[in-house]
Amino acid sequence: MAGNFSFDQLKQAVSNGEIDTVLACIVDMQGRLAGKRFLAQYFVDSAHDETHGCNYLLAADIDMEPVPGYKAASWSKGYGDFVMKPDLSTLRRIPWLEKTALVICDVLDHHDHEDLAHSPRAILKKQVQRLKERGYIGYFASELEFYLFSETYDSARKKYWQGLDTASPYIGDYQIGITTKEEGVMRRLRNEMETAGIPIENSKGEWGPGQEEINVRYAEALEMADRHVILKNGAKEIAHSEGKAISFMAKYNYGLAGNSSHIHNSLWSADGKTPLFFDKNAEWTLSGLGQQWAAGQLKYAKEFTWFLAPYINSYKRFQAGTFAPTKIMWSEDNRTAGFRLCGEGTKGIRMECRIGGADLNPYLAFAALIAAGLAGIDEKLELQKPFVGDAYQASQLPEIPKTLRDAAESLESSAMLKQAFGEEVIEHYVHTARWEQFEYDRRITDWELHRGFERY
Repeated sequence: MAGNFSFDQLKQAVSNGEIDTVLACIVDMQGRLAGKRFLAQYFVDSAHDETHGCNYLLAADIDMEPVPGYKAASWSKGYGDFVMKPDLSTLRRIPWLEKTALVICDVLDHHDHEDLAHSPRAILKKQVQRLKERGYIGYFASELEFYLFSETYDSARKKYWQGLDTASPYIGDYQIGITTKEEGVMRRLRNEMETAGIPIENSKGEWGPGQEEINVRYAEALEMADRHVILKNGAKEIAHSEGKAISFMAKYNYGLAGNSSHIHNSLWSADGKTPLFFDKNAEWTLSGLGQQWAAGQLKYAKEFTWFLAPYINSYKRFQAGTFAPTKIMWSEDNRTAGFRLCGEGTKGIRMECRIGGADLNPYLAFAALIAAGLAGIDEKLELQKPFVGDAYQASQLPEIPKTLRDAAESLESSAMLKQAFGEEVIEHYVHTARWEQFEYDRRITDWELHRGFERY
């Protein structure tokens, strides 16, 4: 599990001069790594026990603007500290940075050293504990899509993010010849992630020019979330070092495919040896437990959509005929579905949630899927029959929320998530959603200027 580097190995590497920097990182609300670069000797001497950070880091927007109105942290409370507690099991070498190791930290309350309830990693840990109490392990895998550009971030900024050169000029979905031209970044990404203890199964071209998908080996939920955030951060750093840029925006261009993060999930026995979703005698070979789990995710999908689509831009991705879902239903091996059954008839049988974009925070997304699945089990929900056909054209099916505003309202009204996460946690993230909406509502977009500067 977790990193590929023990604390004893780190001490030896520091002593040998092989490691001189340790990144101690928390994960913020946006799913980004935030933290400190330690002189490695100081980290092994004392900072491995704990360090501290400003609590505004979990009460700020994507621009690092301190957001008013949070109960957990504010100017009136003085923006004090929280504890960053290194989880040494996540320690790993980072081969794309010179002589560098990285560790992920839990965020603890400064006074009682308990997990800070609204910390993304704490939210997922709480749901993982609920699984453990029932004798389950949740295995997850999140596919990540992104666009690779023959631009630097600086050159893209100077172009105002318009007219950018993608790494390939046309769609290369599964095409080996075109993706060979992108191997400078992609080969490094596969191999160096593997060296960092993040096993990569494969990469492939996706349904957009210069668009890539990378698949990480499934793992226990917390470990998979850790892999996800390190992969996203590392992909940008590797691309930058190659004079390229990567975007994980859900929809960077109206006319091109969006970036998804499909989430595969299933339950296994506590020892990790027995798949609890596989029953060769059951309908669809999906066990009764698996059917209840899936039924819970379907029932509560509107309520947890924000955890899969947290920004204004996220909802631009949900367009018919783009391989992004628009309807809440499940199907057998059908890519127009919001939820797809994969691995039917095998031990690898699992549900794939196709709603999430590459801009999601994996800790929050995984936690929401676990909470909904457990609700389905507790309520003994019956799984509806699978949909057959083109879900985009099925007007009778329930729809994924169309806007951030709709998703925030559904989140705020969710009794299930308030019980699973805690009311104050849900209130914290509803406030996050509403701030994002507020920031957008008061801005003037390029589309408005183009449409109305002369004609209004």
